[in-house]
Amino acid sequence: MTSISDPSDQDREAMSHALSCAKKAQLMGEVPVGAVVIRENKIIAATYNQTITSCDPSAHAEVQALRQAAQQQKNHRLVDVTLYVTLEPCLMCLGAMIQARIQRLVFGAYDTRCGILSQQASSLQDVRLNHRFQITGGVLAEEAAQILKNFFYNVVKLT
Repeated sequence: MTSISDPSDQDREAMSHALSCAKKAQLMGEVPVGAVVIRENKIIAATYNQTITSCDPSAHAEVQALRQAAQQQKNHRLVDVTLYVTLEPCLMCLGAMIQARIQRLVFGAYDTRCGILSQQASSLQDVRLNHRFQITGGVLAEEAAQILKNFFYNVVKLT
């Protein structure tokens, strides 16, 4: 996994859009994770977690963004895109990225509980996988983590 301490302006700008999507998720009562897909410096998909409102366990922000991008591109292969997501992906979402053949993943907050990349740094290097992509973690990580902390604090406080 490639982690950078000084992300590019484009990475920060795209992650800011993903954070805006995460805030929309929170307003909908969803776990606040947002995602955007960039192709040729343009956002082609922007969305957020929708597992609760859609009663769909696969409706994570990453999967929703890949679905939108594939529909927009009229192709299930997204070989020249970068996916930005506010939280480190789970195993299901990593599988969707591999299937979509993305070029690059950029995520914000690390997820030490369910994040597949920090739990098993070699998972994407498995020789049996038919696709690999560049990964950058920790872009605007503090902001992304704070949105999640605030959400879960309020959920616990309300119960």
